[in-house]
Amino acid sequence: MAFRLRTAQGKLKIEHSILDDLRPVLLKLVESDEIRSIIPGVIRPVRDAKGVVKVRITVATQNGWKGIGLCNGARQELFISTDLPQADVETLIKQAISDAA
Repeated sequence: MAFRLRTAQGKLKIEHSILDDLRPVLLKLVESDEIRSIIPGVIRPVRDAKGVVKVRITVATQNGWKGIGLCNGARQELFISTDLPQADVETLIKQAISDAA
């Protein structure tokens, strides 16, 4: 049985649901030519995820970066496929958060 990801906007892969306030930030982020794709992962409830959307880059992966999105009282894993260094990805994330607000 083949497993296929549904796509939105071509670059945002939707395998799991996406946190409501995080979705507009991810849609802004995938508009960048340097981002190949973003795959949202598992959502878990946490206490410290209130208020404005936050995205932290945590570790390098084989084809980019793993990040954590915090909002709506939960955290969501994000797998960002790109060749950019961590500092550039963090700059794009900050820009996407301010554009989506």
